Amino acid sequence: MLFCYGTLRFDAVLESLLGRVPQKKPATAPGYRAAALQDRVYPGLVSDEEGGAATGVVLTDLTDKEWHILDAFEDKRYELREVQLSNRERAWTYVWTGGDVRVDDWDAAEFEAQHLAAYAARCARLAPGLAAGRPKGE
Repeated sequence: MLFCYGTLRFDAVLESLLGRVPQKKPATAPGYRAAALQDRVYPGLVSDEEGGAATGVVLTDLTDKEWHILDAFEDKRYELREVQLSNRERAWTYVWTGGDVRVDDWDAAEFEAQHLAAYAARCARLAPGLAAGRPKGE
């Protein structure tokens, strides 16, 4: 299972990258927040010392090939880690390790309204190369 708290929670992004929308269910990761990142439209999952929780979805039926595509898609400053969700299930997620973290949380509604269409189009351009095992190069 993959916990998605940012752009991967949107069907348009998943469809562009994977060619389908995997099964998903709502989820929350306590002790983390989806932080806004300086000069980026996507967030980073970081520890939340204040005791908050990141909301998102869990993708429950990813294939091995889809895992490889998502691993190639994610920035090298993300690290795949296992987290415990609020329902006591465990899931993998991409935790941000790269700095440039802002104090405010990422706004999914703002992303959807202002950036989703262009972001999904970019993902569609990258998808064939990612599926072929090439680095994203963009």
